[in-house]
Amino acid sequence: MSDIKTLSVTRLVRRMRNLLEIELGELWVEGEVSNLRRQASGHVYFTLKDEGAQISCVLFKGNARIAKVQPDNGMKVRLYGEVSVYEARGTVQLIVRKVESAGEGELQAKFEALKRKLQAEGLFEQENKKAIPTFPKKVGLITSGTGAALQDMLNVLSRRAPWVKPVLYPVQVQGAGAERGIAKAITRWSDWENSGLPEVDVIILGRGGGSLEDLWNFNEEVVARAIADCEIPIVSAVGHEIDFTIADFVADMRAPTPSAAAELVVPDGETLTNRLSRMKSQMLRMVQTDFQRYEIMLQSMKRGVLSQSADRMLREPLQQLIQVRRDLDNAVVQNVNEEGAKLEQFSVRLNAQKPEKVLERRSEQLTNMRLKLDRAVKEQLEKRRSDLDQQASMLRTLGPESAFARGFSVTLTENGKLVTDPSKVKAGQRLVTKLKDGEVTSVAE
Repeated sequence: MSDIKTLSVTRLVRRMRNLLEIELGELWVEGEVSNLRRQASGHVYFTLKDEGAQISCVLFKGNARIAKVQPDNGMKVRLYGEVSVYEARGTVQLIVRKVESAGEGELQAKFEALKRKLQAEGLFEQENKKAIPTFPKKVGLITSGTGAALQDMLNVLSRRAPWVKPVLYPVQVQGAGAERGIAKAITRWSDWENSGLPEVDVIILGRGGGSLEDLWNFNEEVVARAIADCEIPIVSAVGHEIDFTIADFVADMRAPTPSAAAELVVPDGETLTNRLSRMKSQMLRMVQTDFQRYEIMLQSMKRGVLSQSADRMLREPLQQLIQVRRDLDNAVVQNVNEEGAKLEQFSVRLNAQKPEKVLERRSEQLTNMRLKLDRAVKEQLEKRRSDLDQQASMLRTLGPESAFARGFSVTLTENGKLVTDPSKVKAGQRLVTKLKDGEVTSVAE
């Protein structure tokens, strides 16, 4: 027995680890996440299982921080990593490097296939894209009516260009069938005259960030073709800056986020005001420079060869110069007054569209809508109550109680089944006969 080679536990476990790491190396594994624990250190521990087995997994802090998909209990995932042995406990575990939602590889393949198809048809060509208007008056928003993306866009629009009116077309932006609602919104706005929608100068198609599955509705062909056929310029603002969808490639402009889209489609009111002020100052300086130049020329002529007869020879030109100067003065004053009036009007409109006033008007509109809704609900309740009373009356007239009152009865088995054929009743079977004022139990002979 002394000649038998004996391994220590440490060497045995280490040899097991080396064999696993050499034989298997790094690989992809698919399964369901369970028993997930996130440590304060940033490491994530969980179990990956399927119908027949399970394996312990660890996602260390560095990889967890950069993972696009964060694992969670019950989630179907594909993991890329290395099978190893945790020596301290002698347990097999998967050291996870990457995490993907199960099916994401298939979705990515579908994305690339549709992208190649539409690109071959020319839907991505720059020559087919419509120009975004510089000064839009109405901006259409196709997004979720309850999402953070909507509030971000409204905040940017009210801050930069309070004179611009945003118009919301609420849609479902995630889940089965959401792509049909998105495409319908785009198509209806393109044909706004016949669909009853208000005319807008540009449309922002937006939603917040998410995984490839979350954004998939914007990768559907029906949405891409609706964007390509739309008569109104469309800015695609789907997800975050690193997210790209088919809608981004087909749209007339792509914005990295919904907030950035709102900044791209409207000018900055404060910048416009400053620009008007600079133009006014520049115009005044140009006029003053011309006056000074004419004065110098006049003084030079008076001191020159015409000095002896300057009054006689320059009388008419002087009068003309005076008239020209008077006309220029009037023109400058009128121009400055007109620009000042425009600036004042713009300032009044800017003040009138302050967020608090907009919120006050929106609050009044909401109150009126609530009153209309209350009236509509009351009318519907009254109608439903009248219908219910009518149905109850018919039930009392045509129901079984009416038949019982006329002397009819119903015979049932103990299980509550209706007896209609005497031949199916067995001797000794207990029967229940329902009458107007009660029941009678009997035994069949």
